Amino acid sequence: MAMIEVETQFGRLGVEDTDGAITRLVWNGRTDGEPTPLLQEAARQLKAYDAGQLDQFDLPYHVAGSEFQRQVCDLMFAIPLGETRTYGDIANELGQPAQPVGQACGANPIPVIIPCHRVLAANSLGGFSGDGGIETKVALLRHERAAGLLI
Repeated sequence: MAMIEVETQFGRLGVEDTDGAITRLVWNGRTDGEPTPLLQEAARQLKAYDAGQLDQFDLPYHVAGSEFQRQVCDLMFAIPLGETRTYGDIANELGQPAQPVGQACGANPIPVIIPCHRVLAANSLGGFSGDGGIETKVALLRHERAAGLLI
């Protein structure tokens, strides 16, 4: 396992590589170990995203947890930049209730790269487990020009 830190307008992000897959993104992360080629590519993509020059991350990732958790993360990963879904939309796609989908979104270990910030509650923004909470979620959505729904 190794981690690389990337300075962004959303804070200092630490991205972790375990066995050739991105496994975690944390706020206030620090470079730890020798940056792998995958971590160098993740840092490049995060900087491009931060500069508004990347619409879709292209990184191998692995989400530990249940099959349901992985399914929710895969569906979040597929949400295009500038678009949002609701917990209910994802729940309907999986044939599951919305509450466990919200819990799976909140347990997303790789925020930003797996864009859980693009998933909203039916009548509100929902939550955000990253540093800064809902303010960071709003900042990410504004950055992606998905903020029209926030007005």
